[in-house]
Amino acid sequence: MVKDSDLKTGDWTGTLPKGMLTSPQAVVGRGVMSPIYEGEPVLESRLAPPGAGGGLAATIPAGMRACAVKVNDVVGLAGFVVPGMRVDVLISGNPPNGQSSGTRVKTLLQNIEVLSAGQNIQKDTEGKPVNVQVVNLLVTPEQAEVLSLASNETRIQLVLRNPLDTQVTKVTGSAMSALFGGETGPPPRPAAPAKPRVVKVNLPAPVAGKPEAPQVFVIEVFNGPKRSETKISPSADDKKAPEEKQQ
Repeated sequence: MVKDSDLKTGDWTGTLPKGMLTSPQAVVGRGVMSPIYEGEPVLESRLAPPGAGGGLAATIPAGMRACAVKVNDVVGLAGFVVPGMRVDVLISGNPPNGQSSGTRVKTLLQNIEVLSAGQNIQKDTEGKPVNVQVVNLLVTPEQAEVLSLASNETRIQLVLRNPLDTQVTKVTGSAMSALFGGETGPPPRPAAPAKPRVVKVNLPAPVAGKPEAPQVFVIEVFNGPKRSETKISPSADDKKAPEEKQQ
């Protein structure tokens, strides 16, 4: 809290910085949200709103909430979760009502600002890790309800992200079975060999034709100037005499 003894007035040459407070009455009794150095003008953005008091509560913007999360060295990223950092909140556990078998992990909240780590509410410019047991996350009232329920019913893991990366990624969550390739039972039995296929060809029935003419042998006999022919057929009746023609 700013006291009257913390202030002194002086002359200022040139244009006043935007948001500069010139009256001591506008400064005394207000909480300080960020460091103010000796000889520096007091800016409106460095102070909590009038009547908000000091400490952590004064740093919470209107409409937002500070939700405490218990952490350890793993959940707290070995102390690198410091005020001003941005994190994603992951939860892991068994879904209720038998929705799926095995443990599942899901990204619950993304791009959440760390408001305080332990008793530290100021940003660490050097980024030194500080081991703490509790961190306060800056969330909306709806997110505070979800985070409070998740803290009691599931295991929470904080994932550190770049403060300049504000994109929200669509993720569907992961199941334990997916880590093992989705195998849920014994390997499938080999399939039985397929039976050979028989291809049937339908050919048209032969057309009955005329019976072949019997084969006939012709014997020519020359006796001087006379010539005679005798025709013999193998299918002819043996009792029938051969046909003769004389010339």
